[in-house]
Amino acid sequence: MYAIIADGGRQYKVEEGQELAIDFRDISAGEKLSFENVLAVSDGSGDLKLGTPTIDGARVEAEVVGSEKGEKLVVQKFRRRKNSRRKTGHRSVYTRIKIAKISA
Repeated sequence: MYAIIADGGRQYKVEEGQELAIDFRDISAGEKLSFENVLAVSDGSGDLKLGTPTIDGARVEAEVVGSEKGEKLVVQKFRRRKNSRRKTGHRSVYTRIKIAKISA
């Protein structure tokens, strides 16, 4: 059984027991999180329920595992013949969740 949810401008295909990194939320580890914006649900036997745009009454329950940092992105700016160089970096922070239950 899987579901497609929308969160933070992105769509995720999730299954029960799956771990997933979503945009950072200030939630401590062990707390519950619920997604009501469910776009599609499949029971695995070929029966697919599509929402218009969402499915009424469907929700995905998740438990917060913790927060983590992503890979470092290096940003370099260089202007030729002007002795102008700049190198900066950026690391995004994510919240790792584990999908507990999908209810349609």
